[in-house]
Amino acid sequence: MPEMPEVETIKRDLEKKMRGKRVEKVIIKNKKSVKMPTPSEFIRQIEGKVFTGVERRGKFLLLGLDSEDSLVIHLKLTGRLIYSKRGEELDYSRVVFVFQDNTQLSFTDIRGFGGIWLIPDREFQKIPTLDNLGPEPLAEDFTVAKFGDLLKGKRGKIKSLLMDQEFMAGIGNIYSQEALFLSQIHPERIPSSLADEEIEKLYENLRQVLKKAISYRGSSVDTYVDLEGKKGSFESQLKVYGREGEPCFKCGTSIKRIEVSGRGTYFCPNCQS
Repeated sequence: MPEMPEVETIKRDLEKKMRGKRVEKVIIKNKKSVKMPTPSEFIRQIEGKVFTGVERRGKFLLLGLDSEDSLVIHLKLTGRLIYSKRGEELDYSRVVFVFQDNTQLSFTDIRGFGGIWLIPDREFQKIPTLDNLGPEPLAEDFTVAKFGDLLKGKRGKIKSLLMDQEFMAGIGNIYSQEALFLSQIHPERIPSSLADEEIEKLYENLRQVLKKAISYRGSSVDTYVDLEGKKGSFESQLKVYGREGEPCFKCGTSIKRIEVSGRGTYFCPNCQS
């Protein structure tokens, strides 16, 4: 599933390509991809409207329209947004927005778990998973003190908590593992057991790895591509994710894989003991 760096990359590309575009036609090829409103009402409310800007909240994309409505998109596991010339046929295309300048934006989704909503502007409560998101880890007001406060009294496993979208928005399986490795924290540590210096280190490494991943335009370890269908290049920078049996870059110990909350999790048993 695309995480925050991948969705942020798409968001920035959309901002460059979509602002000021007027929708001439909406083609719905799979009605299940449109979650709200009904497909016919969805088309009626979008055709003729102009995109005014793009935001990101966690793994959600929010495209503003001049009608003061918001087009909300979640890519889930295999969703993609591809910007191309009008009429280009793409595999697993589900919804296509055709513009007056002979370009189009296609939402494709192999497994079909992604979705698109059209909501009255800022009425995020209509999508509970969007309305209940935690803070953004790269926000200016997200300080180490705030991070520490969020961790107080939390039990369970630190890796699972970092992936909880109500705890923090945008972190997923890849970047939680990378940040924990850089911080030398075992993925099964109890969050409330972290010392102040470990909290500070984890805070800094989370922000560092997210910023670096954005600069590399994300990680294409699964199906993620950017708006032009190009892969991100951060996969070459990954320290533990997907490296089971390979030597740790720090100490040479073989990277180990375990299951944490049902997700494959990689770590160094020496550095993250």
